[in-house]
Amino acid sequence: MGGYSRRLLAAVPDAGLRDLLVERLGSAGYLVEPVHTGADAMTVLRGSPVDLIIVDVDIPDLEYLARNRPSLDRRPPILCVTSCDSLEALIPELGTEVEDYVTKPCRLAELVARVRVLLRGDGRVLRYADLALDEESCQAWRGDQPLALTAAEYRLLRHLLRNAGRVLSKEQLAWEVWDEAREVNAVERLMSRLRQKLGEIGPARIQTRRGFGYSLAS
Repeated sequence: MGGYSRRLLAAVPDAGLRDLLVERLGSAGYLVEPVHTGADAMTVLRGSPVDLIIVDVDIPDLEYLARNRPSLDRRPPILCVTSCDSLEALIPELGTEVEDYVTKPCRLAELVARVRVLLRGDGRVLRYADLALDEESCQAWRGDQPLALTAAEYRLLRHLLRNAGRVLSKEQLAWEVWDEAREVNAVERLMSRLRQKLGEIGPARIQTRRGFGYSLAS
């Protein structure tokens, strides 16, 4: 933590979630200022500086926070709790400091993982449609559901997300997953297991391009 505790602002209307954030993030070494309205959030921000803002987009006075926050000398990054499934949809409302989001219903473990990534600045969250993969914690989700992946399945999904929309050959995928050449059957079996874990519900699909390879598309 660099010799001090990072200070977070949690602007969340749900009292139960606020209490859980204070408890869970506090046990991880962070100081959390809990508020339940946009006006209260601005009061905190005008006082002592914070390192990260967690904001539920359903808080009362969100417009007040959005309108007045740009006047601050220091504007920390924002992690949104939202029903949206697009970062781009949040930026017009809250500004370019919106760096990540978690979707409702909020999974506390996922939110804490995103906080750690944003504050450490040495990881990133890969997203495509309803898929998300946290390179810092090596966790992946479909929507709000965590995926129980083996190390090989994780590396395969990570490479597909990094190259979403591109067709990747089985030979390419073998080198990415195992760092060596493998029989194409090994890639096919691994892809089949990953598809089963992703399930059939959701916009993102692993598509087979016969004679070429696979691509992640929606």
